[in-house]
Amino acid sequence: MPEKTSSRGSGAKKGAPKYQNKFAYTHNRGSKTTKKILAAPVDGLCKRCTDQVMWRKQYRKYKPLTTPKKCVACEQKKVTKAYHVLCDGCANEKGVCAKCMDAEEIVEGHNPKTSQQRVKEQQELEQKLANMRERQRRSYLRKLRRGDIVAADVPDVCNSDDEFEYTDSEEGEDDEEGEDSDEE
Repeated sequence: MPEKTSSRGSGAKKGAPKYQNKFAYTHNRGSKTTKKILAAPVDGLCKRCTDQVMWRKQYRKYKPLTTPKKCVACEQKKVTKAYHVLCDGCANEKGVCAKCMDAEEIVEGHNPKTSQQRVKEQQELEQKLANMRERQRRSYLRKLRRGDIVAADVPDVCNSDDEFEYTDSEEGEDDEEGEDSDEE
C-alpha cells in the first residue's frame, strides 16, 4: 500500500497558505464557556503538547471533556482533562506526557488562578486600601488602572505622609504645588 502524503493529485506538495492572519483572535469576554476554558489547567504535558493545548485555548479551538474518558494504560474512566490519553496517576507513574506518551521532560502546569484565589486577592487589596487615607487610596487605584503597579505592590498600611510618594503625574507634566512666589 502506498504511503499517505499531503500532496495534490500531481504529486506536488502544498505550499504556504495564500492569506496570513493580520491580527490575533479575541475571545468573547462575557462568555461563560470562554471563562471555563481559560481557567482549565494545562499540566502533565511535554513542551510540544503544552504549546498545542495553549494554542487551542488561545484561539477558542479547545473543547473541554463533558464526561471522563478511558485511560489507555489502566483502562478506567479516569481521564478528566481534554486531549489527554493517560490519567494523571498513570502518567506520573510512567513519567511520560499524558497526551503523546513520550518520555520527555514534563512542563510544570500553566495553572491560572482559581476564582477562590482571585476573590481572596481582591479582598486583601480592599483591606489594604481601606486602611489608607483617601488621597493615597485614589492614587494607588489610579496607578493600578494604568498598570504602573500590580496589587502586590500596594503596601499594607500607609499611615504617615512621609512614606507615601504623591508624584502621580503623567509623563511630561510637572507638579509644582509647594512653590509659592511672593511677587506682588
